[in-house]
Amino acid sequence: MSDLTQSKCVPCHGAVAAATSDEIAELKLQVPSWNIIEYEGELRLEKVYKFPDFKSAIAFTNAVGEEAEKEGHHPALLTEWGKVTVSWWTHAINGLHKNDFIMAAKTDTIKEAFN
Repeated sequence: MSDLTQSKCVPCHGAVAAATSDEIAELKLQVPSWNIIEYEGELRLEKVYKFPDFKSAIAFTNAVGEEAEKEGHHPALLTEWGKVTVSWWTHAINGLHKNDFIMAAKTDTIKEAFN
């Protein structure tokens, strides 16, 4: 398995296939603390990160946003006092792609800077 944090997202469009269940299972091993959820019929990766205050939570949100812009792949971010919920999925295919796992791993790395 490759290190997801060193990978780059590839452009996705509607003609790109979603990850298979076998691919999802293999990629999930590299981001074990993320949950796979189904929301409105789509599979998504989701994780809640805890912070001591709102200032730290919003700084983390902004850092994730910066990385998302660099990679051209954008999450749903819910920032609240003391926590941020991050959801990754590929909008163009209404499901999961390797890009989502890459960004989940990169999000974990960003959080390490806040510990």
